[in-house]
Amino acid sequence: MKVKSIPSSWISRDGLRLDCNPYMTGALEARIRLDELSYPKERLEHLCEGGISGLVNAGRITRQWVEDATYGVPFLTSTSILQADLSKLRFISKRAVRQNPKLLIRKGYTLITRAGSIGRMAYARPDMDGMACTEDVLRVIPNREKVPPGYLYAFLNSRFGVPLVTSGTYGAIIQHIEPEHIAGLPVPRLGEEVEMRIHLEIEGAANARSQAAKHKDNSSQLLLKSLGLADYTSADTPTSFAAFDVNSSELSRFDAAFHSPTCRMASAQLAAAAPESRLLSDLARVFTPGIFKRRYVDIPEYGYPYFSGTELFQLDASPRGYLAKKWSGIEEYRVSTGWLLIQDAGQIGGLIGTMVRVPPYFDGSVVSNHLMRIAVANPEVAAFLFALLTSAYGYRAIVRNAFGSSIPQLDPKHIGKLTIPWPSESMRAEVASEVLLAWKLEDEAVGREREGVALVERAIEKAP
Repeated sequence: MKVKSIPSSWISRDGLRLDCNPYMTGALEARIRLDELSYPKERLEHLCEGGISGLVNAGRITRQWVEDATYGVPFLTSTSILQADLSKLRFISKRAVRQNPKLLIRKGYTLITRAGSIGRMAYARPDMDGMACTEDVLRVIPNREKVPPGYLYAFLNSRFGVPLVTSGTYGAIIQHIEPEHIAGLPVPRLGEEVEMRIHLEIEGAANARSQAAKHKDNSSQLLLKSLGLADYTSADTPTSFAAFDVNSSELSRFDAAFHSPTCRMASAQLAAAAPESRLLSDLARVFTPGIFKRRYVDIPEYGYPYFSGTELFQLDASPRGYLAKKWSGIEEYRVSTGWLLIQDAGQIGGLIGTMVRVPPYFDGSVVSNHLMRIAVANPEVAAFLFALLTSAYGYRAIVRNAFGSSIPQLDPKHIGKLTIPWPSESMRAEVASEVLLAWKLEDEAVGREREGVALVERAIEKAP
């Protein structure tokens, strides 16, 4: 429970609101600081295309899902707008999009979650352009003649903008924000030179992320070509309904997903795709540490940053807290740069089986015991394994091993026994080079977006 004392003048200033939100989030402090600035301010709606109509709530829709991209549009949820990997998005029917064109987003929009976990933001990058997006995300459509889109995003996503956005929430159980709640939000104008510099950082980050996605796709295509495998992306997964027979001699386990014909075929084809093969456990240490007690500390210097899978799959993850350094056994939960992590618990079709690497800025952090560690010493081997295990074949080979009915789990002994095709060194290097370049671009994107937001915050802090 948080306790905070405030002057009564703040209550009068905020229209006699008695709910905690505007006072506990720092919104009042942010607004007071903005009022003190010598810089001119403009209402957010005045910087949007068409005024307040440029703050878009797409409205409730009927979700009509399709399996084929020919008949659908990739659909972003309030979770996926924050993720780097958009390759596994579901498709909503083109008919639904025609019925409600507000679903579509364009690059340069600022996207703000408006229900549940409110105020999480993303900048619509080039590879999002033309995708559909849930009604649980507000679209802020900038008027490019009045404000650089990247600057508007950076301010809204700063420690001055976020509290002002979230202070407008309403609802006791499931909170929401609407366009009219943020229309009057004051946006400081820092001058054309500063705003353009910030915009270029945010744009650079967005472009780097889109390029990274292309290089990952290139690695997947190179992998399939080098191994002589067909594109398996649209094939059935363990969640697809199927009725099939299994010989009793093959019943080493009774999980239906393990015997899924499509997944069995993917595993078999992957294992036989090259003259040579290796077990994953021969190439890396595959392990999952046990359940542990989390002892949080309030002062970051006394703890290690702690991440779960929820944070790690985001574009720029923030730790959910800090765990005490002086805690018995905590060292075995720390991870190192270049390791690969697999979500080993969750619903099939969700995060389970999804892979992420440990970037330099997570080095030494503590990670949840629900993330299986693939500890690889060689960066090029790690990049090749990433391309292989995130492919349609690798994903199916992993998730077919899930067991358990309520919350399926993956066991490192099963994953360590996966057969990895081992083509020539030159082929592995070609595939790995695309992944390594993608990782470099992702790290660059994180740095540039952080710098763009930091430029806003420094300008406001230092302004007279």
